[in-house]
Amino acid sequence: MGIAADPRIDALREKMVVAENPNFTRDYFDPDRRYIGNAMQVFFTDGTRTRRIEVEYPVGHRRRRDEGLPLLVAKFERNVATQFDPAQASLIVKLFADRERLEAAPVRDFMAMLAREANVGQASRLS
Repeated sequence: MGIAADPRIDALREKMVVAENPNFTRDYFDPDRRYIGNAMQVFFTDGTRTRRIEVEYPVGHRRRRDEGLPLLVAKFERNVATQFDPAQASLIVKLFADRERLEAAPVRDFMAMLAREANVGQASRLS
C-alpha cells in the first residue's frame, strides 16, 4: 500500500486546519521577492502547542541557491542509484558533474547512457 492510500493520512488531514496568510500571498506575487513563505504550528488536544515555525525562503528558492544545490545533487545521485546498476549510475553522475562534457555529449550517446538496459560500453564513450 502506498503512503497516500494509508487511511491514517486521511484521518490526519481531517484534523488539520490550513489558513492563508495574506502577507505570504502578497509577497509571493511580488516580482522582487517571489517569497515562498510558509509557517506551521501544531496544537494538541491537551492544550499544549509547538512553537510557530516560519520559513520565508525554503531550500530551493533562488535566494538559497548555494545552500540548495548540494542537496539537489545528492538527491539526483541517490535517485540515479535506484534506477541503474552501479557502473551505469557512476557514468551518469560523472557526466552530469561536468557541464562542459554534458553539453557536448552527442544525443545518441547521452540517450544510450540513460537507457536502463544500456550497453555500458557504448554509453562509456561519454566518460
